[in-house]
Amino acid sequence: MLFNSLSFVVFLVIVLVLYYSKIFNWTNKKRMLLLASYVFYGLWNPPLVILLWISTMVDWTAGNKLAIEENQRKRVMWLVLSMVVNLGFLTFFKYRDFLLDNFTSVINTYGYGYRAKPMDILLPMGISFYTFQTMSYTIDMYYKKIKPAKTFLDFALYVTFFPQLVAGPIVRAQDLITQFYEEKRVTFNQFAWGLFLLTIGLFEKTVLADTLLSDTSDTVFGSKGILNSIDAWAGTLAFSGQIFFDFAGYSTCAIGIALMLGIILPDNFRYPYASIGFSDLWKRWHISLSTWLRDYLYIPLGGNRHGITRMYVALMLTMLLGGLWHGAAWTFVIWGALHGIYLVLERLLKSKIKIKLNAINGILLALLTYTLVNFTWVFFRAREFSTAKNMIASMLFVNSEGEKVLESFDIIKVFVLITILFISHWIMRNTSLKEVSLKTKPWLLGVVWAIMFFLIVIAQGSGEQFIYFQF
Repeated sequence: MLFNSLSFVVFLVIVLVLYYSKIFNWTNKKRMLLLASYVFYGLWNPPLVILLWISTMVDWTAGNKLAIEENQRKRVMWLVLSMVVNLGFLTFFKYRDFLLDNFTSVINTYGYGYRAKPMDILLPMGISFYTFQTMSYTIDMYYKKIKPAKTFLDFALYVTFFPQLVAGPIVRAQDLITQFYEEKRVTFNQFAWGLFLLTIGLFEKTVLADTLLSDTSDTVFGSKGILNSIDAWAGTLAFSGQIFFDFAGYSTCAIGIALMLGIILPDNFRYPYASIGFSDLWKRWHISLSTWLRDYLYIPLGGNRHGITRMYVALMLTMLLGGLWHGAAWTFVIWGALHGIYLVLERLLKSKIKIKLNAINGILLALLTYTLVNFTWVFFRAREFSTAKNMIASMLFVNSEGEKVLESFDIIKVFVLITILFISHWIMRNTSLKEVSLKTKPWLLGVVWAIMFFLIVIAQGSGEQFIYFQF
């Protein structure tokens, strides 16, 4: 079920009516939310709910055993069981074809002529997200950082909570499970702010991402020829805006819906295109994933505790695996590798060059960061290396006489929208939407809200799924 569909509107209204009715106590309301979450997920493909059940049961059992087990060997066994089940599902459903194709390629270099039979198995929506979320619970239980969930109902709801189930934010157990322990009393202001955030998220998705930017991005990256530089840049910039509005739109919707239920989810984006450097970028982009990778991968690999060389190796491995997490293709690995290289070079430069930031050099460094980010987006969006290679060459003005596939209006539209996006991120980089809203007159907020709602209604969208659903 998609947030940007009429069926979800009906679904949400029913959930809210039951949630705020006085016929249910808190336990039954949680049961209703759990059932609603299964319905929300199962409408894509009902049998895939079984994966959620298995993951829930395994991690609930492993967590309870880790809470009481003192024998270290048995503790390791329970942790390994959780990781094998979760990563096993993830590998089978997401990376099976990728691994098989690469194995076939290697075998055939020796002249065997081996052909693998495709299994044609559907990728479960959001499997990367809920796998990481449930794994964080058992890992934290192993290191005794958290206490076990009080009831199976609380834990099951933590795994399947429908606002963030499919595309995050990836929430830690200590931040979400504990919120289910006591009944929520939602104030009018909380509910209204949640509804406002839901409207903003849908506006970002349906109007900005789908209606204004996706066609330009699809046209450029779908072209088989070599493009001219302007079209290549316009298409790449369009995708950079599309993926931000699409993913940030989903996160904003999730945060807003949860808030309407009295549940607080963490921010996942903090105006990332105004980042000054790549360390800053990963504190602002997909924050729940970057902090997960930091805590459960980068730090266990050694982090910055064992010298510079070990730190750079840990950094590169983290970003390579982060790229592979996004998709089962070498283009995603290159995307992660580029971010790793950027981070390493940034740390090397910072150790040798000291820059005192001000408004002028700050915005120039933000522009440089955003420009370099766009080169990485080419590999994220392109499905073939040949497409990425041609796009990069065109963006570097090597193919200035290439094919023209965009109309002048499309090019102007993209450059105007992305300029506004960058400026708004720069203005907002040290504040928040909540802080700005508190300083804004209520009538003006009402006008903005009404305009967004009107544009959502008239946007001729086709209910496109969110980009990150494929991850």
